[in-house]
Amino acid sequence: MVLPEAIEKLFEEALVAEFATIDHHGKIHVHPMLPLYKKGQGYLVFTSSILFSKKVEYIRENPKVSVFFNNEAGIRTKDYFPVLVKGLASYDDSDIHEKWMKYLDLWKRKEPYIGKLLKQRFALPLFWERVIIEVKPIKIYAWRNGAINEEPIVIDAKYEI
Repeated sequence: MVLPEAIEKLFEEALVAEFATIDHHGKIHVHPMLPLYKKGQGYLVFTSSILFSKKVEYIRENPKVSVFFNNEAGIRTKDYFPVLVKGLASYDDSDIHEKWMKYLDLWKRKEPYIGKLLKQRFALPLFWERVIIEVKPIKIYAWRNGAINEEPIVIDAKYEI
């Protein structure tokens, strides 16, 4: 999926997004997470430590998720505006030791100190056992002027439920 440049920039610069899952009782769970995105990718990537694997369980039960970029302080772009992504999540836990490292450069770009922490991975081994979560957008809502009480711009994605 080709995303508008302003939205891609927001995804690339965001340090935090609110990642929402739904459990089997219909209860919503919101987790602040670091979104990883590379221009042209078309979908969001997150990694999650197995220490915090409840969200993976919820995705297994119901892959419909939302990701809300609503914290101006957590987005390093002067052109901030709120964006809500409704999407389908999938996860890859086939290699929790190394596979997530293909996203390490994107992570370091947002949190440069992570390289130093990685060198000390023996101190917190379970933190570095990570599941990859991909969110393919179904609909994206963008409030370009920042006024969420007004109608958003709506972008339909090619991914289907």
